[in-house]
Amino acid sequence: MSWQRYCATSASTEEAGADFARVLQSGDIVLLVGSLGAGKTTFVKGVARGLGVRERVTSPTFTIVRQHECVNDLGITTLHHADVYRVESLDEVFDLALGELVEEAGVAFVEWGNLAVAVFGPNVMSVTFEVDAADGRFLSVVGELAEHCSSQLDEWARA
Repeated sequence: MSWQRYCATSASTEEAGADFARVLQSGDIVLLVGSLGAGKTTFVKGVARGLGVRERVTSPTFTIVRQHECVNDLGITTLHHADVYRVESLDEVFDLALGELVEEAGVAFVEWGNLAVAVFGPNVMSVTFEVDAADGRFLSVVGELAEHCSSQLDEWARA
């Protein structure tokens, strides 16, 4: 099963991220898949806003992982934002230990998640970003983890 949402602008992509924050639970890992410029970081900026992150969120391309403190009523205290585009091997992704980081009331968003899917196994959500001719984005959510929050994702897709 999958859930889709269309975002015509960067602002609506960020809003989709803010709405997506309400779907999350501590320990969730979300893999973001899409080409350069498809809106992955913009989406995470919205998620961060929805989780109560007060600091500026930027792409972690060169730092690989950024951690942001969250203030919300969801019990999520940390947003781990990773970008594995520059990672050269799966061993490096394993070394990031994102699975262990989220065990402590955190969630992780991994840009270029298709490169790291073997590390995390099936208990994840994937959000795929496809850009159309009008420069809008089709967001599609799939994954075993997504199946567990289908009613929240139904609401997210209708927005």
